[in-house]
Amino acid sequence: MLVRGEGAFVWDDQGRRYLDGASSLWYANVGHGRTEIIDAITAQLAELESFHTFGDFTNRPASELADRLASLAPQEGSKIFLTNGGGDSIETATKLARLWHRLRGEPERQHLISRTGGYHGTHGIGTSILGMPYKDEFGQLVERTSQVQWDEPAALEAEIERLGAESVAAFVFEPVIGSGGVLIPPPGYLREVERICRDNGVLTIADVVICGFGRLGTWLAVERFELTPDMIVFAKGVTSGYLPLGGVIAAPRIVEPFWTENGGGHTFAHGTTYAGHPACCAAAIANLDLLAADGLVSRALELESSFHGRLEELCGHNRVSEIRGGVGLMAAVALDPELVLREPGVTQKLWSRGREAGLLTRWLRDGVALAPPLTIEEEHVELALDALASALDGIA
Repeated sequence: MLVRGEGAFVWDDQGRRYLDGASSLWYANVGHGRTEIIDAITAQLAELESFHTFGDFTNRPASELADRLASLAPQEGSKIFLTNGGGDSIETATKLARLWHRLRGEPERQHLISRTGGYHGTHGIGTSILGMPYKDEFGQLVERTSQVQWDEPAALEAEIERLGAESVAAFVFEPVIGSGGVLIPPPGYLREVERICRDNGVLTIADVVICGFGRLGTWLAVERFELTPDMIVFAKGVTSGYLPLGGVIAAPRIVEPFWTENGGGHTFAHGTTYAGHPACCAAAIANLDLLAADGLVSRALELESSFHGRLEELCGHNRVSEIRGGVGLMAAVALDPELVLREPGVTQKLWSRGREAGLLTRWLRDGVALAPPLTIEEEHVELALDALASALDGIA
């Protein structure tokens, strides 16, 4: 039971301290216990705790946040659809993609393509487009979905051809695959798949729930690869997890059928009860202020080389097969594949041994992931390395 957090650390109810090596679930970008965010939430609760944003209702924090996020978008004139989190945002973007095609006279464009290893939440559509095996446990949820090999542009092109471009609505991708193993795209891969989609009339949906707000060293991760997606799905780091919030950034051409200055656009009959929640938006604004003022947005760029290099020192251990990463402040320590095959529980054992050594990581199918707060210092990296070395020795 965790009871307290400060900076890069959390404490349990026995008083034991842990280095938060995974930013909880990839979201504590500015670290724990930031009074600036706490104070902003408290002040907003005292003014207007909550009210819906359906129809023409809004509130000051929601409007300010939408303006801030739109200003960060790679395409001028983008608009923001706020949600409660990443899963809601994936549902929003994929439904919007299908509706957009229908309004343009192509209702048959329903199919959604994603990548092996990709993770897009636990809602109905998100589960259906997962590139991970456990989605099969729930049976078929949403029809007309498929996955392609995560690192081969030709695989996407072949799938579009197999299905018929006239039936494909969108391609959903993480710039760097997170929960699926910290998989870095090959050079040029993302630009190429974006070209393939544009050539075939397929919308691109970038899922930056994990990668955004400094994790890859830029605001929205897509800038790192010079991408201009039709939609960008965000959550997690937008508030650093202090309150739940997510959303979709829609490019101008996606917005056009729905948005006119004087009303009259087509209604997008979709929304969540707490979208645009004033206190959540206040938390996000304070968090964005911290990311900017403290220079945290670009800090991953400054740290990624040394962070990855230090982790590669673990490659000398006979249990480690590789260290994946090198783009942003996220990495994976992958175990020997034969060991994982021979001992199915060994990755969870590694995670557990790390916790015993004072380090919290994120369990993966072939090892553990690290994505610490953007505020980490060299001493924290040393603690993580010592804990990982101890954990690896513990599974020998």
